[in-house]
Amino acid sequence: MNLTTDLSKYNNAWYKPGSFIKRTLWHIVGSICLHSNLPLPVSFKIFILRIFGAKIGKGVMIKPQVLIKYPWFLEVGDYVWIGEMVWIDNLVKVSIGNNVCISQGAMLLTGNHDYTKSTFDLMVGEIHLEEGVWIGAKSVVCPGVRAKSHAVLAVNSVATKSMEAYTVFQGNPAQEVRKRVIK
Repeated sequence: MNLTTDLSKYNNAWYKPGSFIKRTLWHIVGSICLHSNLPLPVSFKIFILRIFGAKIGKGVMIKPQVLIKYPWFLEVGDYVWIGEMVWIDNLVKVSIGNNVCISQGAMLLTGNHDYTKSTFDLMVGEIHLEEGVWIGAKSVVCPGVRAKSHAVLAVNSVATKSMEAYTVFQGNPAQEVRKRVIK
């Protein structure tokens, strides 16, 4: 028997990321302060993120056009670099350890849909990037992934499962290609 997807029955009423007012206010302020090319000081961007509940460490760099879904679900360690046009689609918690680099155009996606159900149910999973991780340009980290200490996701790769420490992953889906040796 072939069933079909019926999006008229989609219901994510169980998902409550914050009040309508809070989400709307963040959408407006985030669009102006983070998801833009305005030459705002990084310290101001961090101040705004903290007002909205993000936990941000010291020495953090946030480049222009960064999109963060819900800052109240974001934890960023010390000396983190977040590149241009990074999208942190954090429907649930995203934690970023110290000395992590998220290169331009990368996406951290905490949500997906269950394509095996006709109702296309929303599924969410936290993302944890441990110390020293490097997420390459235009790469995607999927829900539920933990990138262990100093793991690397190469340019334009897709991490669908957790990545081992001091290991370089590449491809779609990302596979281990070599060990990371830091000199």
